Amino acid sequence: MKVTTAVLAAGAAISIATTAVGVARLRQDARHQVERNEVAAARNQIDWLEKAATNPDLAQLWKPEDMDVEEYMSLLAANQLICALSLRDRLGLVHEGQLPFLASMAMSNEVCQRYWKRFGGLRAQEAEGDRRAEHFTRVLDEAASTLLRARAGTS
Repeated sequence: MKVTTAVLAAGAAISIATTAVGVARLRQDARHQVERNEVAAARNQIDWLEKAATNPDLAQLWKPEDMDVEEYMSLLAANQLICALSLRDRLGLVHEGQLPFLASMAMSNEVCQRYWKRFGGLRAQEAEGDRRAEHFTRVLDEAASTLLRARAGTS
């Protein structure tokens, strides 16, 4: 009887272990699917930004009324850079210590500064409720603010 109990216990342990591995695998697959979806959505957005940033007719259809088409195209190119950085961050390819540095590098570009001044608030609204996107937006906003303060101190 003890051998039978031991065999049953071993079988149950193997069954539980197999189930745990299966559940872990399903979670990993689900996480990878989310990442694939994010990459596909970001790719679509970046492709559209590239088209609108290089096609004045398309940019004319989407530009704000108070902005000329050339300026809008420049800001779309800056947005394209920021979207690519955001995707890298979302996929975990940017270490937390790197993000402030990369944000300050992006914001050191005058076109990115103009983009952030005009659309940074919109990006913050868009990020609401997404902890990672909110963090990314705060880091970019801090980089832009730090640069503005530094320039105001030197002027």
